[in-house]
Amino acid sequence: MNVWIAIALTAAGCYLVKLLGLLVPAGALERPLVQRLAALLPVALLAALTAQQTFGAGDSVVLDARAAGLAAAAVALVLRAPFLVVVGAAVAVTAGVRALGW
Repeated sequence: MNVWIAIALTAAGCYLVKLLGLLVPAGALERPLVQRLAALLPVALLAALTAQQTFGAGDSVVLDARAAGLAAAAVALVLRAPFLVVVGAAVAVTAGVRALGW
């Protein structure tokens, strides 16, 4: 029963956050600082998530095949490859490094 209580509270919390977002006045959203923050925040959150998923393993920091895949994706991005090529390069390099036993 505790799981259903947690699900209900999470759903209610998500609804309240969405409702609060709709109640914010338009003038507050037009400020330059808010617009700049709204543009930069998703990039920062995605970078943090990528770093945590790539280099984290429980409570420790690891350097394994995922880091090689991330490096391959970064190189593909620098070379302005299409998104599917970036993902394919990351997958191929990660699989290759794991196949080599690293």
